[in-house]
Amino acid sequence: MLALCLLCSLLTTVWPASAAPVGSVEPAQHEELTLLFHGALQLGQALNGVYKTTDARLTEARHSIGLYGRALGLLGQEVSQGRDAAQELRASLREMQGEEDALQLQAEAMARALGKAAQGQQVLRENMRRLEVRLRGAWLGPAHQEFEALKARADKQSHILWALTGHVQRQRREMVAQQHRLRQIQERLHTAALPA
Repeated sequence: MLALCLLCSLLTTVWPASAAPVGSVEPAQHEELTLLFHGALQLGQALNGVYKTTDARLTEARHSIGLYGRALGLLGQEVSQGRDAAQELRASLREMQGEEDALQLQAEAMARALGKAAQGQQVLRENMRRLEVRLRGAWLGPAHQEFEALKARADKQSHILWALTGHVQRQRREMVAQQHRLRQIQERLHTAALPA
């Protein structure tokens, strides 16, 4: 557009000179006119090159803007999907928290029930011990002391038997060792009795 304006202004300055009669035009003016047209032509070509370069850059910029627009659109979709996924995750976490709370309450209830059961078992053991003592007293009656004496005597005899078993085992070991020594002595005597 600028080149066209310049060309028009040049032509308006040259046009009155070319309207003069042909015989009066001097050769110097023709050279100036030729140079002027040549300069205008070069200026037009240069401006045309600038225009094409600028147009190519604008086309490239439009293309880049289109790519950026599509990239932003895709990014927006991903952000939206990320928000949806985050909301689903939050909902899942809330559900899991609710389940965990329910399990915690169940565990606490079971712990209380086990504690009560353990206390009941302890009470039952104590009652069984008391009942066992009562039953022993009822079954044995006056023979309870005699039973305890027999039990003590049996324990003492068991201890004596255990001690005697240990003593017998010790004597066997000693006998084996003595037999081994006797064999060694006999072997020495036998080798000494052989004629040389």
